[in-house]
Amino acid sequence: MKPYIVIVHKDEHSAYGMSFPDALGCFSAADEIDDIFAMASEALALWAEGMREDGSAMPSPRLLSELKADPQWADDFADAAFIFAIDPPSSRRTQAA
Repeated sequence: MKPYIVIVHKDEHSAYGMSFPDALGCFSAADEIDDIFAMASEALALWAEGMREDGSAMPSPRLLSELKADPQWADDFADAAFIFAIDPPSSRRTQAA
């Protein structure tokens, strides 16, 4: 399965804000850059859990090129500090305790 794209924004004197174009309603923030990936992973997992509990299907993530062509997200991409991709929660490997 394709990964979900995460758009990261950073304004002066603020946390890093994250939005997920194909996971509407999913968002996160991190005070430190080192925490971004963990916070994004946790947010996406909680969002997916909520979708399952609601009986809703998770929307398929689009390619980065498709998202960049979507006028709804043009400003977000233009102002992004950086962009990364994260695997859907169902396709991640679980670690043994």
